[in-house]
Amino acid sequence: MMRAAMIMGMAVALAGCGLGGHRPDPAPAAAPMQSAIPAPEAITSSALPTPDAVRPEALDTATKAERAAATAPTGEGTRIGTTVASLGDPTEAGFWLRTPLVSAPAKGRVTVGGASVAVDLIPLDAERGAGSQISLSAMRMLGLTLTDLPELTVYTL
Repeated sequence: MMRAAMIMGMAVALAGCGLGGHRPDPAPAAAPMQSAIPAPEAITSSALPTPDAVRPEALDTATKAERAAATAPTGEGTRIGTTVASLGDPTEAGFWLRTPLVSAPAKGRVTVGGASVAVDLIPLDAERGAGSQISLSAMRMLGLTLTDLPELTVYTL
């Protein structure tokens, strides 16, 4: 008797879940929706970047005189710390470092692996250990690639 009552209870529970008994007919299929987004156009060869467009030399607008001035000896200066730097805005010309190591614009220099370059130090609104952004021209003068994340030693002059 107990067994019959359990089986009956399970049958009722399964019927309520749709796992047993009669299943209703599925809803009729809706008509396919029309996309409001047009299909992408084929990419032509004129839409692709030229080989020069992806080379750092093509983006670096520093003149020979600016490069010479940036690498001229400037004296030791005052060491203010180290920072990991990534490439900043590559369209912003000049030799600069945006860094939380300074609270006001200043002249300075950065070094890495024996290379040194004079830069404008620009305050970056971030915590001191957050890292910095360096200009394309400064990265190139330090012998770095665009994807490097060097640890720079920073000096004020």
